[in-house]
Amino acid sequence: MNREDEPEYREYVAARLESLRRIAFLLCHDWHAADDLVSTVLLKLYRSWSRVRRADNVDAYVRGMLTNAWLDERRRPWRRERPEAVLPEVVAAPDEPGDRSGIGRLLRSLGPRQRAVVVLRFYCDLSVEQTASLLGISEGTVKSQSARGLETLRGLAIEANAEGRL
Repeated sequence: MNREDEPEYREYVAARLESLRRIAFLLCHDWHAADDLVSTVLLKLYRSWSRVRRADNVDAYVRGMLTNAWLDERRRPWRRERPEAVLPEVVAAPDEPGDRSGIGRLLRSLGPRQRAVVVLRFYCDLSVEQTASLLGISEGTVKSQSARGLETLRGLAIEANAEGRL
């Protein structure tokens, strides 16, 4: 990165860091993993800032980088830490962004691709075309994954509501 580009990069990151963390959390449902994911993407963004800043929609490009980095990490299970059966201490459950109704718990039940489509379409408010472009899939796949994901979420919400979990 050129020295003259660095202030612009820093300003961009400062303005969007919390939004990127929330999106990452909605994808992976772990604040520590979300922070790692955002750090990875910000490093890649720093390296290619001079090219990325010329994009038509920098925010959409960065969300795509974030989503692709998460999907890439999901494909590499040998790179993730292994959970332990016994935890060393009891930690309070993390606050989930805007999760007053338990939607975060319901999102975790979706597969990675469906979760990515639902988060990008309905949390990031991207169009079908934008989501397809970011994920490198067809618009028909986005539509079907959205429909199936929402159907699954509705069924789980009805079930959780009947059991008093929502």
